[in-house]
Amino acid sequence: MIGLRIAIAGIHIESSTFAPYLTHAEDFTVTTGDALLDRYAWRTSPWAVGVEWIPTLHARALPGGVVAAETYAGLRDRILTGLREAGPVDGVLFDIHGAMSVGGLDDAEADLAEAIRGVVGLKPLMSASLDLHGNVSQRLFAQCDLLTAYRTAPHVDQPETRERAARLLVDCLRSGTRPLRALVHVPILLPGEQTNTQVEPGRSLYASVADIAGREGILDATVLMGFPWADQPRCTGVVVVSGTGAEAVEDSARDLAEEFWGYRNAFEFVGPTGGFVECLDAALASEERPFFISDTGDNPGAGGTADATYALHTLVSAPRVRGSGRSILVAALHDPSAAAAAHEAGVGARLSVLLGGRRDRITPPAAAEVAVRALADDPEGGRVALLSLTEEISVVVTEHRKQYSSASGYDLLDVPLSTADIVVVKIGYLEPDLSAVASGWMMALTPGAVNQDLRSLRYDHLPRPIVPLDSGFDPLPFGVRAVPREVG
Repeated sequence: MIGLRIAIAGIHIESSTFAPYLTHAEDFTVTTGDALLDRYAWRTSPWAVGVEWIPTLHARALPGGVVAAETYAGLRDRILTGLREAGPVDGVLFDIHGAMSVGGLDDAEADLAEAIRGVVGLKPLMSASLDLHGNVSQRLFAQCDLLTAYRTAPHVDQPETRERAARLLVDCLRSGTRPLRALVHVPILLPGEQTNTQVEPGRSLYASVADIAGREGILDATVLMGFPWADQPRCTGVVVVSGTGAEAVEDSARDLAEEFWGYRNAFEFVGPTGGFVECLDAALASEERPFFISDTGDNPGAGGTADATYALHTLVSAPRVRGSGRSILVAALHDPSAAAAAHEAGVGARLSVLLGGRRDRITPPAAAEVAVRALADDPEGGRVALLSLTEEISVVVTEHRKQYSSASGYDLLDVPLSTADIVVVKIGYLEPDLSAVASGWMMALTPGAVNQDLRSLRYDHLPRPIVPLDSGFDPLPFGVRAVPREVG
């Protein structure tokens, strides 16, 4: 087999430009060397034999606010230094999210891809792996020979997507193929909780992605929903198709784009929705246990601050909660000072605290007298504590922002989800661990940095018209052209 040298690099974060804070270097987990190679189990697969994988740097952070310019510059420069030290390469595996925002830049991933090209040159092939909620601008498209993205939401195919990006890259390098690619921007931009692929029309749309990827002359097909909580010109739905035959690529891209557009009014929230009060009333009236309420506007998994107190204030002030006999757990509130105070005081102590409301100013901090019920050190959340506010209401506070999407976080604090009555969780659609135990569930359409009501947000830079902000327009027919990447 032909010996190949392929560099690995990327920065993975989605950034809400509506979040009232910046993401800094300490928010990223940076991986290099053998630890970065260990991220990719497929390196030992038969198709990867004979490839020298060169780990430069990969940085990943929980979705958050705009990345500080100096933080991005530092990570980018470390990647470029690693590429210079690596010497000539045949290809680059570009492992990114696709929705990173950086202070002073409108198209951060394209900036990074162009910088990488400035080091490796135009000859090497570049294959990008993206999140389904990423963006693909014309600038980013121009730098990449291959682009593929997750086909599931919730995202259960992340490793498979990165492997697909790598395998396509290796296959093209070994065969000497310069892929033809087609890009179609589809004027749809949906809130994340309307893009679940387990229900219609997402299920059918992504089944078509897989079918089209299997057509003769096609290497890969991708639909990206775009990221709705960034006010940038690149934020829109996208279809990318790559292959070896121009007609096949163009026809496939057009078919997929037209199908996507045809579903534009069919996307709905994946579960029942309502205002927070409406959801709380339903949970209290229901006999289903545990009953989950998603605080969708403050979901840290999409860039929320995780310290918004709108839901907490509503719970504490609701007369029907007091004496209801229903245990209510809020998971979780980002509050480093409260977490530190609880750890210093110890289990059983009583404290006077101000909870949350430092970053998200929609509602103020919640003043409370609390009892410390449990303490733990969490690999993601740092020092975490379980605090009782009233006989009915408890809240998890964390040193670091964390989305409580898996059972492990609750287990650390000895709060078995199966014994809870009502769980208010800062999330959108329920991830698999929570979905498996939820008997009842509603999504509360709450205010915050990732408000699901896109019409309530002020957009100044989105491409217009776009669904759902606009109606009564028709972009058909889509202009589609299959082209190889320009190499000079």
